[in-house]
Amino acid sequence: MNIQEEIGRRRTFAIISHPDAGKTTLTEKLLLFGGQIQVAGAVKSNKIKKSATSDWMEIEKQRGISVTTSVMEFDYQGYKINILDTPGHQDFAEDTFRTLTAVDSVIIVVDSAKGVETQTRKLMAVCRMRNTPVIVFVNKMDREGRDPFDLLDELENELQIAVRPLSWPIDQGARFKGVYNIYEQKLDLFTPNKQRVTEKIEIDVNSAQLDESIGEEQAEHLRNDLELVNGVYPEFDVNEYLDAKVAPVFFGSALNNFGVEELLNCFVKIAPSPRPVQAIERVVNPEDAKFTGFIFKITANIDPNHRSCVAFCKVCSGKFVRNAPYRHIRLGKDLRFSSPTQFMAQRKSTIDEAYPGDIIGLPDTGNFKIGDTLTEGELLHFKGLPSFSPEMFKYIENADPMKTKQLAKGIDQLMGEGVAQLCVNQHNGRKLIGTVGQLQFEVIQYRLENEYNAKCRWEPVSLYKACWIESDDQVELENFKRRKYQYMAKDIEGRDVFLADSNYVLQMAQNDFKNIRFHFTSEF
Repeated sequence: MNIQEEIGRRRTFAIISHPDAGKTTLTEKLLLFGGQIQVAGAVKSNKIKKSATSDWMEIEKQRGISVTTSVMEFDYQGYKINILDTPGHQDFAEDTFRTLTAVDSVIIVVDSAKGVETQTRKLMAVCRMRNTPVIVFVNKMDREGRDPFDLLDELENELQIAVRPLSWPIDQGARFKGVYNIYEQKLDLFTPNKQRVTEKIEIDVNSAQLDESIGEEQAEHLRNDLELVNGVYPEFDVNEYLDAKVAPVFFGSALNNFGVEELLNCFVKIAPSPRPVQAIERVVNPEDAKFTGFIFKITANIDPNHRSCVAFCKVCSGKFVRNAPYRHIRLGKDLRFSSPTQFMAQRKSTIDEAYPGDIIGLPDTGNFKIGDTLTEGELLHFKGLPSFSPEMFKYIENADPMKTKQLAKGIDQLMGEGVAQLCVNQHNGRKLIGTVGQLQFEVIQYRLENEYNAKCRWEPVSLYKACWIESDDQVELENFKRRKYQYMAKDIEGRDVFLADSNYVLQMAQNDFKNIRFHFTSEF
């Protein structure tokens, strides 16, 4: 297969949603259809003893939530699928925002009873910013929920995008019989089965067999609904979807395998193959002959026995080859990778080559930071991997003096992953951790203890905002740092950070020092 064909068969996408809408369950079912797993695991630890493939961290299995993005790949009908299952919980939104820079399209999961929720709106805003094509999967149709037409109206209003249903539910809750596949003009009836792919019957919607299968009343209701759908919504246009102007909508129940295969079959046909990526210097096209890629995520301890760090690299152009020398732009040196891997969550296998759209794991011995670029020598910098200024702060202290080294190593690796942000207060030399949510502190403490055998304790600190500062006027900058000495810190990059203890203090600082720029994301 030539490189053009390899690019054409790749589909790299993220699954995003508000917590508990069924995102990780949908990921499991896609893997089930892709033949990667034989039995799907429920995410909630009390449902089925097997936990979800994509939730491999111990804390994820216990809490029944995703706290880190997992990468999974499989082949399906000749296509190579790369799924990134993201955390839904808002405390881990930054991990999700960064993941969205590495995908070509997105599937948004919406709970049929709750509709569009806060986190869904925020994530959709990031998709809009990047013009990422979106497919919506309305989940949990086997429970009582909202009227499908009301849901479609809400999706249009809240997500600010036109929608077009490509499948339609036959009733809902206990009366739910299956979905009519508008895209393929077929009716699929299912038997609910949480763990195995079930058989389906295909019937033409206008045949008398439909009345026999689901009853006259529901058959008539379905025909009326479909007439209304075709009357209200324009014909589905693939180009409008690819331009991120319209979102196809599918209905189903991920837990019971309803409507998942319809979604997958349509997705592989219409979703975009790898797209051009904007670097600071130029637009990088997948077809470019030379390899380029960027690091969008770093994970420590994927294998707890080896304490290994893995950097996730999105291949943007050319062909990645094992053991070939690639230039690390920030460090200005060439690196070779003898064991690049591809992932099935925690399981991984070594690969010899990778193509645009693929996500590869590179062993990291401290060379990588999030946002790093690898090329065949060209000076390129990929952009769009921001860190946001934290909103919650605590001092981290060593709770076991015998484990000082382990704690220092653990903090370094977890901060390198982008789990939270670390800065050192210049006034007292204490390490300050900043996060966007309380749950991150619990995850850090848990992982330090279980992965690094180090105990920490948290000490509260009252801060309003941390922001990066810079100025062309060195005299004014030094004057500011002197006056605000006890509120100054350095981040892990060595940049100046101002720790404002109230909104009033921050506004006064901005008014008094006109030549200083205050930044609330790390991209400046």
